[in-house]
Amino acid sequence: MKDSIIIVSGGMDSITLLYDKKDEIALGISFNYGSNHNNKEIPFAKMHCERLGIQHITINLDFMHQYFKSSLLEGAEKIPEGHYASDNMKSTVVPFRNGIMLSIAIGIAESNGLKKVFIANHGGDHTIYPDCRNEFIKAMDQASQAGTFVNVSIEAPYTHITKGDIAKIGKKLNIDFAETWSCYKGEEHHCGVCGTCLERKEALQEAGIKDTTIYSENSSSK
Repeated sequence: MKDSIIIVSGGMDSITLLYDKKDEIALGISFNYGSNHNNKEIPFAKMHCERLGIQHITINLDFMHQYFKSSLLEGAEKIPEGHYASDNMKSTVVPFRNGIMLSIAIGIAESNGLKKVFIANHGGDHTIYPDCRNEFIKAMDQASQAGTFVNVSIEAPYTHITKGDIAKIGKKLNIDFAETWSCYKGEEHHCGVCGTCLERKEALQEAGIKDTTIYSENSSSK
């Protein structure tokens, strides 16, 4: 039964969840909040939704770029390099991003009589992004159910698993991860050296998937 919305960025995690729950999803929502990589991610989100016959919309959140502080919103040269778990990656946090996106998706769900909102946060996000933590998702779920007539719930099935685990799910679903975007710099090709690129490489390797991602020349894993 198609009674759900998914927040779909165009990255590995949300595209995997899109295919994983395709029989339940009535609408895919992407948010353009002015990040470096939105213009690289969102076309993949739209493409995959269309491929699955799922309606897709993009909602502009221009105010976030204007008023929020994050290296993710300040240009490719501001994105730190190094492992995703490093402290310097905290500069990429967009304050309360998931809270804002979930709130909008919940309102759209209620407006359309839909009962669930899917989000693809995962266990590896917890140390850096507060709005990916299980405690946050549970609190938002409680608020959503209390604040809507149809008791819209938030479903985050990947909260306690790793990106490598997600890649393994994607492998079973025959997803071509070359048709997803991870790099925070948002340039022509994946840079290969920022935290999300390194995490992408590790996840694909763990899942035994050949990495056909094109990385830029400054990456040692071209």
